[in-house]
Amino acid sequence: MHLVSVNVGLPRDVTWKGKTVTTGIFKESTADRVMIRSLNLDGDGQADLAVHGGRDKAVYAYPSEHYSYWREQVPDMDLPWGMFGENLTTVGLREDEVNIGDRFRIGAAEIVATEPRMPCYKLGIRFGRPEIVKQFQDSRLTGIYFAVVQEGEIGLEDAIELVSRDERHVTVADITHLYLDKNLDNPANRDLMTRAIQVEALAAGWRDYFQQQLAKLA
Repeated sequence: MHLVSVNVGLPRDVTWKGKTVTTGIFKESTADRVMIRSLNLDGDGQADLAVHGGRDKAVYAYPSEHYSYWREQVPDMDLPWGMFGENLTTVGLREDEVNIGDRFRIGAAEIVATEPRMPCYKLGIRFGRPEIVKQFQDSRLTGIYFAVVQEGEIGLEDAIELVSRDERHVTVADITHLYLDKNLDNPANRDLMTRAIQVEALAAGWRDYFQQQLAKLA
């Protein structure tokens, strides 16, 4: 596993549907080594901190492997690394193989997986087509949010090393499945939600959501 691109960008104002919107989704690849800090990367920023950023969403990674799928879906568009607003474009770091709570070392930094990415309308701004938001969610190719365990410098082609695996084995893809599956009362999903809320690294919003769903099923 390794990085193929490190992408950063500060919030900017854009015009969308006749209104001015501030967004940090526009990222550009950098050849410089970049410091990962507890809330973001140096040279990077989020516009709406109510739904983006924070400790559970300090770093967003997206698998380079998914880009071939999207090139088929939007063949008329150029898709440079960072197109999905990711800070890290990766090789070998997939949602169905990474557990919530898994820890990784990249360069001098250490990060822990916390949740999948659920898209908002600003992805539509980046692509210039609102329908991409639903396409992204339906694809379940969400990418992975990470919290920062240890701040440190990273750079292009750095290895991504697994430090530890969470023993409950709830994958990032499992969280997306639970969110999109409308049959949460089956035993498998109940068990999965029960295990998920026991993962310390799971983002608080997801833990609250699953606890509410389990309470409804009790």
